[in-house]
Amino acid sequence: MELSSELKKEMYWMMLLSRRLDERAWVLHRQGKIAFHISGIGHEAAQVGAAFALKKGFDWVTPYYRDLALMLCLGLTPREFVLSLMGKSGDPSSGARQMPSHFSLRRVNAVSHSAPVATQTVHAAGIGLAIKMKKEDKVVLTTIGEGSTSQGEWYEGVNWAAVHQLPVIFLVQNNQYAISVPPELQMAVKSSADKACGLGLPGITVDGTDVFEVFDIVSSAVERARTGGGPTLIEARMYRITPHSSDDDDRTYRSREEVEENKKKDPIILIRQKLLDTLVVSEKELQEMDSNAKEIVTEAVKFGEEAPYPSFEEASYPVFVEDVRNG
Repeated sequence: MELSSELKKEMYWMMLLSRRLDERAWVLHRQGKIAFHISGIGHEAAQVGAAFALKKGFDWVTPYYRDLALMLCLGLTPREFVLSLMGKSGDPSSGARQMPSHFSLRRVNAVSHSAPVATQTVHAAGIGLAIKMKKEDKVVLTTIGEGSTSQGEWYEGVNWAAVHQLPVIFLVQNNQYAISVPPELQMAVKSSADKACGLGLPGITVDGTDVFEVFDIVSSAVERARTGGGPTLIEARMYRITPHSSDDDDRTYRSREEVEENKKKDPIILIRQKLLDTLVVSEKELQEMDSNAKEIVTEAVKFGEEAPYPSFEEASYPVFVEDVRNG
């Protein structure tokens, strides 16, 4: 599909905004202002490409913890993300009850996931079944890391969707490390997409650093699902530039030389160069966009720091139902 220059710039903007927000979260952690951060740096192209293939607010999404760029595309604001990082009142994902990056956003049909990995796959299959039973033309996108494709829940969800030809797109973001081990120690096949063969659905591998390629592949899978063709498994391959999380010391399992070499495949650098080469943007425009992104992030952090913590009275609701008696 041929994309307009404006759409290409919008995709780059969302990738850039996510990157600057993600980078600031690491700084906040080092400053002791937040307790935890899990990063999506290096994943932006896969997430933005997939998000732009959906009908925002119409289709459904069951995300995973690295999906900051995806969630920003759907409508999560930088302010809301910072509220979740800081555990402040107004966090839309959990009301400041859950760890950061356990994303949900009711207004755009993004469903909360649990801390145990792969559970969102089963949720996606269930939503897909409901869509089919209601004869709607919606689809579900669910995302996961390649390590989580070893979980039983993942197989159950994908198998159910394949058996019942449900409108679900399973996007595996293969960043080359399942926490602390490479894919060859996590699975015997070369690609997560190869697992589709034994489950009865198409499996496709895509360059997860190329936002436009991801958009094309996911768009085709969305159209297939929307028109009754059933589910698709897509593996987007990229490299996890950061540690697994702020609690991880990745120096124990990979060299600094490896990380530096793979930074050459940074999707932000790649798309920026493509836009320059095709005269979609100028260097001046890129600098202005970067300055704008940094201003938005700075304002969001200030907003989060000034926001109140939840009151004690909020602790039990809506975890427990209100006691409403008749008469």
